[in-house]
Parts: sequence; C-alpha cells; structure tokens
Amino acid sequence: MGGSLREERLRKLQLLRARGIEPYPASFRTTEPIAAVVERFAGLAPAERADHRSRLAGRITALRRMGRATFLDLREGEAKIQGYANQDGLAERYELLELLDIGDFLGVEGPIFKTKRGELSIEIESFTLLAKALRPPPEKWHGLKDIELRYRQRYLDLLANPEVRQRFTLRSRIVSAMRSFLDSRGFLEVETPILQPIYGGAAARPFETFHHALGQKMFLRISDELYLKRLIIGGYPKVYEIGKDFRNEGLSTEHNPEFTQMECYQAFADYHDMMELAEQLIFWIAKEALGQTVISYQGREIDLAPPWRRLTLREAILERTGLDIALHTTKKALEEEAARLGLRLTPQPTWGKLVDELLSEYVQPELIQPTFILDYPVEISPLAKRKADSPALVERFELFIGGLELGNAFSELNDPLDQAERFRQQEELRRLGDEEAQVLDEDFLIALEHGMPPTGGLGLGVDRLVMLLTDARSIRDVILFPTLRPPGR
Repeated sequence: MGGSLREERLRKLQLLRARGIEPYPASFRTTEPIAAVVERFAGLAPAERADHRSRLAGRITALRRMGRATFLDLREGEAKIQGYANQDGLAERYELLELLDIGDFLGVEGPIFKTKRGELSIEIESFTLLAKALRPPPEKWHGLKDIELRYRQRYLDLLANPEVRQRFTLRSRIVSAMRSFLDSRGFLEVETPILQPIYGGAAARPFETFHHALGQKMFLRISDELYLKRLIIGGYPKVYEIGKDFRNEGLSTEHNPEFTQMECYQAFADYHDMMELAEQLIFWIAKEALGQTVISYQGREIDLAPPWRRLTLREAILERTGLDIALHTTKKALEEEAARLGLRLTPQPTWGKLVDELLSEYVQPELIQPTFILDYPVEISPLAKRKADSPALVERFELFIGGLELGNAFSELNDPLDQAERFRQQEELRRLGDEEAQVLDEDFLIALEHGMPPTGGLGLGVDRLVMLLTDARSIRDVILFPTLRPPGR
C-alpha cells in the first residue's frame, strides 16, 4: 500500500513539472506566522470578513474536496488555519489542487474571514506548492502509536502526536531556565573536550575511537569533571557545562549511551552548598518552564519546594531494609547479613559496590519526594573529599526524585597525594577486571598539585530531569533521537 501511494504521488510530481511548476521552490515570503493571524483575528464573528490580506505557509494536514470548492488545513508549528478555495476564484488553477496531498507544504495568499460555523479561514486567491511530500503521513495523523516507529522515525512522531512536540518544546525551556539560573548565580558557561586522550570523572566504560593524524587512541568523554576542575585551578571561581556525555553501557528506561548532563563547580563551597544549589535550581526550573512546583510523576504527586529531605546512606538503607551497613564492614559480612534478611543482591566485587546495590534495589524506588542521600563509602567515590570525622566515608550526595537518580555531587578532593593514591587503588581494581574503575590521569594530578581551593561540584542528568518534569516513563521519550537496537534484534 505504501509503495502504491508513493507511486501516485510521484505521478503527481511529474504532472506538476510537466506543467512548468517547480514543486520545490527555493523560498516563499510570508507576511506573518499562522499563529499571529489566529491570535489577531480570534474575535471575528461568524461570517465576518477582516479587512486584511495574509500570505501564509504551512503543511497540509487535512484536505477536503467538494466539487467546485476545496477546504484544507494548514499547520505551522502548533498553529492551524483553514484554507478555502473555489473554482470561480482560482479559475484554471483550481484543477491544480487535485495534485496536492496531505503532507505537502503550501503557500497561500488571500483575505482572512470566519465561516458561518465560526472557523477562522483564509480565502485562497493564489497558492504556491512549496514541497511535494512523496510519502504519506502516518495513517492516523493524530495518533501514531507504534512505539518502535515513533523512536526510529521521530519526525513522524512529531507530526502525529502534539503532546510529543510539546514535551520537546518543554525540554528546550527547561534547559534555557537551567542556564538562566546558573548565569544569575555568577557561573560561567564553558566548553570542555568531548574527544579525550584519557577519560575520567565517573565509573563507566567509554566508547573508543582512533585519531589517525596523531596515531593515538581517543575516547568519548564519560564526564566533564576533570576538565572543569582544571578551570577552577586556573582561576575561574564558578563554571558549568551543559553537554553530551557517552557511556558504553546497556539500554534501559533510565539509560541511553549518549546523554546530556549539566556539571557545575564552585570554589570555596562544599556538598552542603551544592544541596542548596540543586534544590533551588530545580525549583526555579519547574516554576519557569512549567509555571508550577507541585508536579505529578507516574501517578505520584511531588512537591519541589525546598528544603528537601536529607538522609545519610546508612540511615536510608537501615530504614528500608533493617540492615545497618556500619555494623557489617566487610564484603563477606555484608553478604551474609543481606542473605539472613532475605535481601537478594547481584554479586559485586567490593563492599562499597554491595552498598550501592542495596541503595539501588531497596531504597531508590521508594524515594519519590525529593531526597538527598549523603555520605558514601570512599571506595566507590574516588574523587570526593573524606569526611573529617569518618575517613571511610566521603562528602558526597546523590539526589533522588520520583524514584529517579537525578544528580551526584561532592565536596571535591583537592589533596593531590590522596587523589594519587585513590587513582592507584582504582588502577588495581581495573587490573582485577573492573572495567568501570577510574583511569589514572597524570595531567590532572599535576594540575591538582598547583593548588585547587575547596570546591563543591554537582552533576545533574538533564534527560532524567526532563523525564520528571514532563511525566515521561522512559528516557527515550525525552531524547529526540535515542540509541536503538538494530531492527529485528
């Protein structure tokens, strides 16, 4: 069916060209957007004609031929206006309307009026085909439902589903509000390398490539952290970056290998300052982009008004599972106690990763209202400063809202000797088979030896924040072109 429809449209294309009509002209000058006309003349009475001529353009989304009269809908963005044409007004050009199809782009010119039924319309006194669509739109223009098709051919999803267009419009507003807030707090937006000789700043496996001119293996960044800290060392007191990071990991409703992250760093601050920054930032974004700070996510009402709950990792796990990690400080002891309590855990190489597994499996899904989980094991936090009164823990928090992990933050480690030892420990983990352990970065250590002030750092997942604020179940619903498995696999 699709092939025959395309053949019919190709036939019409050939007929247009045979009549000397270019179906893909270079330009068409409009007098105003359709939205401006709709707003300006919304108050016209039924059957009233405005003393105004317009030159408009848009995509044909409906087409109704009724003998000597033709009605069509022209859409430009979210705005729509009806076009009306009749044989008397267009004379011999009227028959060319037979060569138009739904999906074509059309420019029209004529007076604005309202029909007797009250529909705002433009009387088409002349028209110009702007682009002939050779494939039809989705069968149901207002409701493409095939999930796989929606992700693979996002343009069809955007054409068919107004709520999808609205979600991505909101995404843009969310990012704009994020920038506005950080700029207002004196942060400087910067850019750091995506292609790096040594990747670092997170526990993740990278994507690899090769630079032929340099004869060198390169990596797509997994985090912006180590370069942004170099800028703090270089004298900038507050910096941030909103950009793409890449992690060579599996796909899930919360994970896409290519994702957007905001990272910011502030000199003379710690993780308490970053908590205040995070809650104020997200509160501001919701207010600016949505106009409200009480939202609904997957059927649960969430209040984003600060202050947010603060809970240590030990307290959170104890509250949800009855297991006190402070009393079971070896991997074997923790595994045995978890088994005694009937807690099912995926085998992990270290005590710290078992603790993280307890958080992910038994605590995170229940963290619906905004919550900061504080104070993590040092062995899974190689870039964070130790707690002065508990050297086995670091000043780190993760932020959870709606069961989603949205952010990660540290009081940044600025002791170069401690950092060097942490890197060596991570290298040992890599030697034992942990592909996600940090890589030793000698250049960063040299930078750190030049002196970095006490610094607070925060990373926020932009995609997950958009999920939360637009009530999206999957990360693929908030990324225009998500990574997908090959068809048929």
